[in-house]
Amino acid sequence: MNRLLARLLGKGAAAAVRGQHPSETDVQMMRRALDLAKEAAAMGEAPVGAVVYETDSGRVVGEGSNRREIDNDPAAHAEHIAIRAAAKRIGDWRLNHCTLAVTLEPCPMCAGLIVNARVGRLVYGAADPKAGAVQTLYQITTDERLNHRVEVVAGIMADECARVLSAFFRDLRRR
Repeated sequence: MNRLLARLLGKGAAAAVRGQHPSETDVQMMRRALDLAKEAAAMGEAPVGAVVYETDSGRVVGEGSNRREIDNDPAAHAEHIAIRAAAKRIGDWRLNHCTLAVTLEPCPMCAGLIVNARVGRLVYGAADPKAGAVQTLYQITTDERLNHRVEVVAGIMADECARVLSAFFRDLRRR
């Protein structure tokens, strides 16, 4: 792994599952997901951003950020919005050839959608100790009892992803 990539991963270097490591495209897409998270925060939403891209080409096919407050929709998580946009754009619900980059470890609902959409790879930033369903509390995306398993790379830009979330909730508590 080159020095730039190691620096971008932060102190909590990627805890790769199944020997996967982030590519430069993964880091680039996490930067975009962070931009989407910051846009969500500016609208009063929990700052989570997600990007779906074709793994081989890097072509973005779906993006999303949290919209639960704006849409009054409990399912309007960044991952749902990005995955639905990708499936619509591709014209197929099967996203085997795609990677999902998201700033926060997916919750059980989103992890289930990732499996059901047959997403090929997942890269995420910050771990979620309260609802993480990829590695922290549950391991839904790699559960061998399910009909699809996802390659996972955790910890991409984890420190920056966590800082954006912490700042948002700190400001919210102050108000």
